[in-house]
Amino acid sequence: MADRVTVIGWDGSPLTAAARSALGAATLVAGAPHHLALPEVTPAAERIRLGSVALAARRIAAHRGTAVVFADGDPGFFGVVRTLRAPEFGLEVEVVPAVSAVAAAFARAGMPWDDAQVVVAHRRTLRRAVNVCRAHTKVAVLTAPGAGPAELGLLLEGVHRTFVVCEELGTAHEQVSVVTSDKAADHSWRDPNVVIVIGGPAGAAEDSGWIAGRDPGTGPRGWVQPDESYGGGHGGGLGEGETELLRAAQLARLGPRVGDLVWDIGCGSGAFATEAARAGAAVIAVDRDPAACARTDGAARRFGVQLQIVHGDAPHILENLPEPDVVRVGGGGPAVVSAVADRRPQRIVTHAATRDAAERVGRDLTEHGYRVECALLQSVELDTRAWTETERSVVFLLSGELVRREASR
Repeated sequence: MADRVTVIGWDGSPLTAAARSALGAATLVAGAPHHLALPEVTPAAERIRLGSVALAARRIAAHRGTAVVFADGDPGFFGVVRTLRAPEFGLEVEVVPAVSAVAAAFARAGMPWDDAQVVVAHRRTLRRAVNVCRAHTKVAVLTAPGAGPAELGLLLEGVHRTFVVCEELGTAHEQVSVVTSDKAADHSWRDPNVVIVIGGPAGAAEDSGWIAGRDPGTGPRGWVQPDESYGGGHGGGLGEGETELLRAAQLARLGPRVGDLVWDIGCGSGAFATEAARAGAAVIAVDRDPAACARTDGAARRFGVQLQIVHGDAPHILENLPEPDVVRVGGGGPAVVSAVADRRPQRIVTHAATRDAAERVGRDLTEHGYRVECALLQSVELDTRAWTETERSVVFLLSGELVRREASR
């Protein structure tokens, strides 16, 4: 095993004394070509072009001598340190940090980044990274070949964003470009690059300043808001199947989270779509009624969340939408539920007014490979001044969970 392993972060600045000392003693140096070309790398040292970090770690573990591993930016931030410290390699490392690529990108853009989400996009995580870009107003994306600015732009179709693309930060070829997301696929981008994705309505106040990323305390407390938050003076009341108790149960069954894409079909007042977005998920809200789309847009603006609103008839309008993780079917009946099940989301929730209707939907979900649960929800509202009943609601809540997820998902 290597006697000592030093990981050096590189951001284009002159190497520190600690980094030069480690390089002077190194008998093995691993890094990208621009790292290995640095004059401080001694000619006698064995050089490894860093591709797979795991393969390099195995060679370092078998090396007798001292090793240095270069990494762009801060190697402890989505970097090589995690892999090198994996138990199977048995390596103890010292780290000489540098400015992270994310910090450098925001510095080049002249923007603060304590309120930004940071995600890594490669072929396996590209879809989830895009969903974060849909749901949040400021996101830094650490890209990889095959999951770069062009791919991000293509998957954000229908959602307008501004890209600040920072290529080869810290090198003589560094370049910063600003393009709209729909134009990103028209360019050829050099690796490595970082993409700052900006757009959508303002979220948390700029002076909140107590936690990195999106402030989870923004807006009123509660997973669901009172029914009157979406009715009264805001353009109409709640539609069928939008009551507070039912929304709470639907959210609990679906569990929307950061990185998910939620479909809300038959969005009505926008109550469910808004609350799913408050959980951090990306949401596409669909309704055939222009007034419902307008109410949903108003609800999203009031609560400071981002939604993509699609006007059209389901199930036909669903054909060109990106693949969902979880879906709420608020309207359209069994035909829409069946069309949604054909797309294989992980979970589906819907409701029915009668047992016969619930049984029909349940059978269809079962035939599509979903494990089905059904509950009869009854709520009774009371006037606490006299403890008398003011309103009663009874509905069947159906949920389906896909028994076997497809390998591609």
